[in-house]
Amino acid sequence: MNSADASLSAPSSTVSERATPREWAALAVLTLPVLLISVDMTVLGFAVPHLSEDLAPTSVQLLWIVDVYSFVLAALLVTMGALGDRVGRRNLLMLGAAGFGAASLAAAFAPSAEVMIAARALLGLAGSTLMPSTLALIRNIFRDNVQRKFAIAVWSSALAGGSALGPVLGGTLLEFFWWGSLFLINVPVTALILVLTPFLVREYRATHPASIDAVSALLVAAAMFPAVYGVKKLAEHGPALLPVVSVATGVLFGYVFVRRQLRSENPMLDVRLFTIRAFSVGVWLNLITLFTMIAALFFLTQFLQIVLGISPLWSGLALLPGLTLAIAASLLAVGAAARVGFRGTLTAGLALMAVGFMVLTQLPQGSAAVAAVGFAFICFGMGLTQTLTNDAVVGSVPEQRAGAASAVSETGYELGAALGIAILGSVLWASYSSKLHDVPGVPGGAMESARDTLGGAVQAAESLAPDAANGLVSAAHIAFVDAIHVTSAVAAGILVLAAVHTAWTLRGSTTV
Repeated sequence: MNSADASLSAPSSTVSERATPREWAALAVLTLPVLLISVDMTVLGFAVPHLSEDLAPTSVQLLWIVDVYSFVLAALLVTMGALGDRVGRRNLLMLGAAGFGAASLAAAFAPSAEVMIAARALLGLAGSTLMPSTLALIRNIFRDNVQRKFAIAVWSSALAGGSALGPVLGGTLLEFFWWGSLFLINVPVTALILVLTPFLVREYRATHPASIDAVSALLVAAAMFPAVYGVKKLAEHGPALLPVVSVATGVLFGYVFVRRQLRSENPMLDVRLFTIRAFSVGVWLNLITLFTMIAALFFLTQFLQIVLGISPLWSGLALLPGLTLAIAASLLAVGAAARVGFRGTLTAGLALMAVGFMVLTQLPQGSAAVAAVGFAFICFGMGLTQTLTNDAVVGSVPEQRAGAASAVSETGYELGAALGIAILGSVLWASYSSKLHDVPGVPGGAMESARDTLGGAVQAAESLAPDAANGLVSAAHIAFVDAIHVTSAVAAGILVLAAVHTAWTLRGSTTV
């Protein structure tokens, strides 16, 4: 650890402060919001075909339905992390749980794509209070380093467990109920959080909390939204003046935000945390792993349900082995790091994810097995990295900064999920559209709808003569699988570069 690392890292405790049974019970409660958010993130992928049919969104609206939640959440996490340090992390957790339940009801009964986008944005607002609160509270509750690492491994496995539960639960609900039931399942979980948290989780506030700076909060949002919008448009349509200016505007506001924090005596976010190598690598890898994994889930659920015609329930079961491996990898990560080191375990996890995407570049037209194998590699590699990155973030900073550190970590996590859909999703649709050529007997309007989304192709085929319909669906399926090959190759390349960068950045490092 260099001098910057040492000056900002948490001091080692000379007294073992072992957790009590109540604190282990509190950990169980703190896994509920993580399950809630991870289920919500993965279950939505299974609803995409059904949302496309009932709400008839355009391709851009469909992308916003999926990722606006993460954009709003990422823009507010830093502010909410600082707010939790001031008003109490438990208080903020309970407020967010109540809001998440209410927004879930609005999403469940959304009558249009526009209302669904608004409801998902409200879910992001409520969700921004949950994730940093849970991770910061774990940092507060578990003072012993060994117990903290295990607690974060449990937290990370709950994150992976929610991802595993989402497809199976979503598939089961869609087998028997309408897509709104996917949001209604959030309501009893939020009620359970509200009932149990006051009894089992103690309140924690920072002794010297960061200031709640309204200007800084606005700067974060002003940096986030133009940059993300510009990246989305560049991915969809290529270089153009408006998206380039939008990205530049976001970067400019981000620069102003950083300068303001450096000049403040009590900054909302201490950007010097990024001089800690373990912290900065942890945030970066949270972004990269979710960027690629969520994109894979986005296109594989459509492949299984629309291309292969598998029911939602069996589609979820096809992905369950990989997502279950993510839970196992989360619990194995601490032991693996003790044997081969922090750097070696992270690099191996990224390499395994890259292998999974390389498998998907060879995905045949009709094989659920190859899809499941590729996804298993992706999830196992992600599980290895997530436990270590989250412990790196909260374990490498002083306790007083746990809320801010957790918020930055989750910003990387949620922004990665959003950008995965925005960028890799746009790569997928651009490739699909370019590969879907005119089909004999299909009029221009139907071809235009078919090129918009895969669901649009299926809907357009319903109004055509049998030969033209079969030709259109077949061509759309071939184009979509080809697009998966292209998108998977891009994701694999990104992960290889991330593995090389991680190995280089952490050279000489042993443990967090």
